[in-house]
Amino acid sequence: MEIGSNSLISEMQQMSLEADPTALKPTAAPAGDFESLLGDAINHVNGLQQTASELATRMELGDTSVTLSDTMIAKEKAGVAFEATIQVRNKIVEAYKEIMSMPV
Repeated sequence: MEIGSNSLISEMQQMSLEADPTALKPTAAPAGDFESLLGDAINHVNGLQQTASELATRMELGDTSVTLSDTMIAKEKAGVAFEATIQVRNKIVEAYKEIMSMPV
């Protein structure tokens, strides 16, 4: 039983690496200012949404190289990334409001 669970864990880690090659690798602190980091994140989300839309269109047009599962996974990745972006935006607005309400 334990051998099966170890193999399942290693399979899940492999799938995680395939989905995001940087997932398990330590990363250095990002260089750059906040504006460029935020812009890069928004551009990444936009790219995910465009990819998902392109896959959906290709599947609807009958492209046999695009599967339903690939399309649904791309749509979900784009949706999760968009929701995360919305949450970050909400936190930034909340922090801005809190700073602006502080007495000088």
